[in-house]
Amino acid sequence: MTGTGTTRTVRGDGRVDRVAVPPASRREDLVTVLLGACLIGGALSDGWAHANIVETIEGFFTPWHGLLYAGFTGTAAWTFWLAYQRRDVAPRWWRDGWPAGYRVGALGVVVFLAGGLADMVWHETLGVEVGLDAGFSPSHLLLDGGAVLLLTSPLRSWWAGGEGGLRSVTGVASLTLGVTAPTILINHSTAFLTAAPTHPIGIAGAQQSAILGVDAYLITTMALGVPFLLAHRRRGTLGAATAIVAGPALFCMVMFEFPRPQLVAAVAAVLGGFVADLVLSRLDAVRGADAPLRLPLAGAVFAAAVGAGCWGWRWPTGSFGRRKCGGHHHAHRARGRAARRPAARPVPRAGRSGRLPAAGREFRR
Repeated sequence: MTGTGTTRTVRGDGRVDRVAVPPASRREDLVTVLLGACLIGGALSDGWAHANIVETIEGFFTPWHGLLYAGFTGTAAWTFWLAYQRRDVAPRWWRDGWPAGYRVGALGVVVFLAGGLADMVWHETLGVEVGLDAGFSPSHLLLDGGAVLLLTSPLRSWWAGGEGGLRSVTGVASLTLGVTAPTILINHSTAFLTAAPTHPIGIAGAQQSAILGVDAYLITTMALGVPFLLAHRRRGTLGAATAIVAGPALFCMVMFEFPRPQLVAAVAAVLGGFVADLVLSRLDAVRGADAPLRLPLAGAVFAAAVGAGCWGWRWPTGSFGRRKCGGHHHAHRARGRAARRPAARPVPRAGRSGRLPAAGREFRR
């Protein structure tokens, strides 16, 4: 692949010349990543407010939305500035001046703006979404899709440039931001927040908590594993698995004020990502980057290492199967009946204000 974008220049004789557009430099990609981190920080503050102090949110114009849109404005303005800087080789810079990887990011700006306008109308007319309503709000889906396109511009720039070394840092950081962005919408189904592995599985008909926990594991594996495999296919990089797990895990922990035992599980999952990085780096060194079944093997190692860290240590002893002893069997059935009652669910830890998170009972199953 080439490390430059191209633009077409039409001469007087009708012939078309292709003029190279300078690629984004490491410094330019780094600035994009830092501004993108501000956007994610604003999204995190808004998610924290929805989870902990939603009763104080009235309408669209809140400090939390201010932080979110300030981060977006900075990232969007910088993206367009990169194209404008190249107007000497691309006079129609708004069409042809984008560095490699940034044209899609510009599309993300447009999508995000559309989602922001829709979100403003939604909040001012229909009110503030809570729980699953926030996760499936059409305006929020537009915002999140646009954010992913915008935040991953340095990732595509890194892939197009073909560089390694320090350039890979901005690429992996951009990938992490892109994977973290959807976390605010799927925190109702993430393995980082479920408490299901701390409960007995129960008998048939009383396994709802375990079923929801398995669903959370599958969704989280897909949400993290697919982006990781896409990146690993293009360029295996030490630290990518760790970063992809650490970003969403940290987002969830801050959003819900570091609940336990989920905090320990999140740390263990990050360590699992680190183990996956070491194993896959060694496999690439021994087998080569073009070895057969490289991607399926990478996916299995990633899912096993992260899943073992996030879940493996939390399953209670003796929670599988039915008890053969009569007394124990009745006690097990009693636990199964209790698992169907809301009171059996663990109570979320109170925040610093002493109040329980408004959405905590829904997410921490």
